Parts: sequence; C-alpha cells; structure tokens
Amino acid sequence: MEACRMEGESKEKLASVSSLVTVFENSRTPGAASRVCKLEIEHHCPGGRAPPPAEPWKEPNLGETLQGSEPRMVSRRYLSSLKNKLSSGAWRKSCQPGTDPGLGTQEPEEKRIVQELLETEKAYVARLHLLDQVFFQELLREARASKAFPEDVVRLIFSNISSIYQFHAQFFLPELQRRLDDWTATPRIGDVIQKLAPFLKMYSEYVKNFERAAELLASWTDKSAPFQEVITRIQSSEASGSLTLQHHMLEPVQRIPRYELLLKEYVQKLPAQAPDRADAQKALDMIFLAAQHSNAAITEMERLQDLWDVYQRLGLEDDIVDPSNTLLREGPVLKISFRRSDPMERYLFLFNNMLLYCIPKVIQVGAQFQVRTRIDVAGMKVRELTDAEFPHSFLVSGKQRTLELQARSQEEMISWIQACQAAIDQIEKRNETFKAAVQGPEGDTQEQEQLQSEELGLRAPQWVRDKMVTMCMRCREPFNALMRRRHHCRACGYVVCAKCSDYRAELKYDGNRPNRVCFHCYTFLTGNVLREDKEDKKRGILEDMRAHTSVPLLGYQVTAGTQADSRVFQLQQSGQLYTFKAETEELRDRWVKAMERAASGWSPRGPSDGDLSD
Repeated sequence: MEACRMEGESKEKLASVSSLVTVFENSRTPGAASRVCKLEIEHHCPGGRAPPPAEPWKEPNLGETLQGSEPRMVSRRYLSSLKNKLSSGAWRKSCQPGTDPGLGTQEPEEKRIVQELLETEKAYVARLHLLDQVFFQELLREARASKAFPEDVVRLIFSNISSIYQFHAQFFLPELQRRLDDWTATPRIGDVIQKLAPFLKMYSEYVKNFERAAELLASWTDKSAPFQEVITRIQSSEASGSLTLQHHMLEPVQRIPRYELLLKEYVQKLPAQAPDRADAQKALDMIFLAAQHSNAAITEMERLQDLWDVYQRLGLEDDIVDPSNTLLREGPVLKISFRRSDPMERYLFLFNNMLLYCIPKVIQVGAQFQVRTRIDVAGMKVRELTDAEFPHSFLVSGKQRTLELQARSQEEMISWIQACQAAIDQIEKRNETFKAAVQGPEGDTQEQEQLQSEELGLRAPQWVRDKMVTMCMRCREPFNALMRRRHHCRACGYVVCAKCSDYRAELKYDGNRPNRVCFHCYTFLTGNVLREDKEDKKRGILEDMRAHTSVPLLGYQVTAGTQADSRVFQLQQSGQLYTFKAETEELRDRWVKAMERAASGWSPRGPSDGDLSD
C-alpha cells in the first residue's frame, strides 16, 4: 500500500479535475486528508481496490454517522472555472508515467499508458455503476413506493447516465481489456478508440443538464425527507467513498478531457515507425472533438443561466422567456423626450432577435425592470444623431417604435450602434428578403418622403420634437397654448394641429389598431380623397416647417465671409462648426449682427432697440 501511495504521488500531475475539486471541497471539512489519499489510491494505483461494476451494493451499517455527507451545490463560479480547465492547454501537458513495482522487467512506455487507461476506466465504470444502478435505481424505487417525490424529477437529475454507463461497461471497457490482453500480437488501441469515439458525443446532453440536475438535487433534498434519506444512506456507504452524490455526478463531466490527456501522451510515446501512430493520432483528433462538445455544452449551460438571470430581472414575462434567445448587450441609456427638455433614465436589453426598452423600477421587489416596448431586430434601423443639445445620441427605429437615445459617452454610443447593427446583419443573413436600411442625415426630407412611400404605417416613425416646430407642419398655422395645441401623427411623426390630425387610420405596426393621423397620411393609407378647403390654408412666412437642430448660441464665435463666397457666415465653438449662406451680402451682415448679439448674451431693452427681423 505504501508503494502504491508513492506511485500515486509521482503521478500527481496526471490527477483529474475531479481529484482537484475533491481536494478543494474536502479541505474545508475535518478528515479531508485521509479521504483524498484514499481517492487518489483508488484512481491511480493499479493495485488499488476500485469497486467492480458487477459487485452488488451493500447496505451501510445503520449505526454509521451521517454527518458531513449532505450534498453541496455546485456554484456557477465553479462551472466557469471548470470550463477554463477544460479549454486550457496547460493541464494537458505530458508527464512521465510511473513504474509498476510488481513487474520484473521494463514495459514499453506506450503499454504502461494503455494499462493506466484501462485501470482508470475500471474505476470510472465503478462510479457510473454507483450513479446508475445504486443512486438512480434506489431513488426510483423510493419514488414509486412512497410517492413522496415524482419519478420524473429523478430522471431529470440523472439525465442519460444509464446510456453512458451501458456504453462504457458493455463496450468500451471490454474492448480495452481485450486489446491489452492481446497486446503482444496486436500492440495498438487507435483503431478501437476510433470506432468508439463518436459515441462520446452523448456527454453533451449530460453536461448541458448538469446545473439543472444540481438545482433539482438541492431543492428536493430540502423539501423531501424520503428523498434525502435515500441519498444520505448511500453516501454513507463504503462504495461511495465518503463522497457526495454531486461529486460522483461530476465524474462524467471530467472524463473526456482525461481520455484526451492519456491518448495525447500515448501518441507522444509511440516510436516514429509504430504501426499504431496514424490510427492513434486520428483517434486523438476525434477525442479532441468530443472534448470540444463537452466544453461547448458547459458554455451553453452558462449562456442559459445568464439568460435565466435576465428573465428574472424582467419579471419572467411569458412572451419574452425563450431559451433560443442570446443576450448580446445590456445597459443604461437616456431617453430623449419629444416634449420634455431633460432626458429620462431607461435600460436596454439587446437580444439576437429583439431589443427591450425598459424602465427601472423604484421599488425593486421581484422584477427590477418593467418592459415598456419590445422592438424586433428584423426590420430595425440604427444610426447616429447629430444634435448639439444631446451629444452621443443615436436613433433606433423599429416596426413597433422609434426611440431617440443618448449614451453616456461617444465610445458607449458607438458600442451600442455596433451591437445593434451586428444583430441586424445576422438577421439579414438568415432573411434574404430583408431590405437594407438607407441611412441619411437627420431631418432629411428625402428620408421622410421614402418613409411615406414605402414604410408608412409599417414601422413606428421618428417623432419630431415639439420644440423644433412653431407651426403646424401641414397647414403651417402657428401653435399657441390655448387654441392650437401640438399633436403627433402616428404614421409620419409630424407635429400637427388638432384640425389637421382629426383622422383615424389603421397602422400595421400597432396591430392594425386605429391611430390618430394627419390628413396626408389618412389619404395615403385609406385611399379616401379629402376636399381641400383653400380658405383655411394659409402659407406661413417661413419655409422650414421644423428645425433641423437646436443650437444654444451663447459663447459661439461668428465669422463672416470666405474667399470662395462672401455670402457665407459661420458659427464655431469647441470643434462644432456650422456654415450658412445668405442670399445677399446685406442679408448676411444682418444675420451676423443678430447672431453676435445672441452669442454675447445681449438682450433688447425696448421694442425698437435694434430690431433686425425681416
């Protein structure tokens, strides 16, 4: 036994992740060292006593203490750490195998690696036997007898462990044993592993279910006494090795990387002209793919956990919860209001198929956010806005709603735009009929005309802000607080008066519900022609119906004239430059004088004090 212990210590670098986890977990409990030593001997000592698969499980002594055998939850931090271990190449480094003290002659190194593979496979099959034939079957019998917990819960906890056990016990282990027994005549295992490696992909299902199984195990252990009694009784037995059920359930998760480690060393130790080199290398490649499946399953498990955390923060709304979704980005933004001057705090969740526009809850009991709008990524447009009043702002236009949003920095704005555009591009790849969005400058009348002709009523429009407009954008009558108030057309987004928006039309983006629209959109959407009352139509003295942007002039520098055109004048401050062109030089001078006064903070003292208006 002392020689075996020394051999186990010489192979410390070949210890599996299972042993490392066991050392970590048991180091927090009394008597950990002896249990770890016992585990190492069972796993790595060829002479160690691993329980064979066919040996019947023995009932423990009823007087044995059951303390310290309660199952512990596997944390998400551990899962992340495990994934890093599986994907890291550092723990797959080759190491020199030990020597068997029972042999009188030196065995070839590749044969001793195959012997170690066989011994560890026997110990692994014994663990699978304990999981499938003992834990699983005993819990099923108790569920059927007492009806204290559902049989389906037991099956969910153990997933496809029965298939994994049968595969290893009936096929893989016997093949390895036969090949080692006939090693003198057939010194090779590459062809055997090639035939069996594709079946190792069944581990993906087990790994994907692992965290769910751990949660069910902990939940039913707490609320079902018969369930807990069965598990505690088995955990206290000699066959369990004083380890918890969760520790045994981790073994399949860690087994495939163990195969890769041993087979990689086997290939390295083969002579250059060995007949098994080509087959063994091909087998190693296949095992590596199976390990990638296992690692990908852990990644998928973490993705689903992150998704579930988001759904809980959103209140688990039925139309949002979908395991096929992928969270791409989340974070706070400011909503630019078309009526209020100060932006409002909002929160966005960007998935691969939708953007959720949310309001943070003041009292966060349960859900932390309330979903106000869901915008489908299919058909969504995103672009930067040029607005001196609201820097770092961008526009998100979807079929359900159009939002003007402000990020906290230029970098954050660019990151949001890139994330949204990447999601849009991904949808485009899967949907060839999607028409690419044409992005133009803010306030481009050509974009508004294109919206009317192609997308009017199909997507939520960008609403013109109230402060950008002083008159109705249809009849051009000036607004006032009493007789002519501002309204928005739900089809084109224009600011119009009550008279010009006294119409209802069904809009597809709002589920074909009737919405308030202006008379132009009403005619376009319904086909009904309205008689135009020319007496009520008054042309305003201004040509522009809406302001393209709002610029606070205080502190700006005003310059007049350029060498190219003397009618040009400019506003400049902190990298912002606006260029204008008047019809005449005289009109340019009047504009320059007016803007210089405004930029300096000058205000008139009387009604006739420097009136420069036309």
